[in-house]
Amino acid sequence: MRFWFKLWKDARLKREITVERNEEDSRTHKVFHALEDAAHAFDLSVPIWLDKNIKDFKRASRCRFTQDSFLEPLDHDYLEMIVLEEDELQ
Repeated sequence: MRFWFKLWKDARLKREITVERNEEDSRTHKVFHALEDAAHAFDLSVPIWLDKNIKDFKRASRCRFTQDSFLEPLDHDYLEMIVLEEDELQ
């Protein structure tokens, strides 16, 4: 799976990263591990999944993590997560 993570501030893209997770694991674990990878790359704490994040991700394979999802202050408006490519079903 491939993911695109973007940090936004004042309606401007400040940083972005693409993360690939190719290990044999469940989709859910790949999503969680990719989020951890991106948080580490951006030097952020790993955000907490709130109900609105889960609902958006299930509906559109993308979501935004705002300050509500972080335990520490966020210097940006939000972190956006988008699934770019799903694994092929076997």
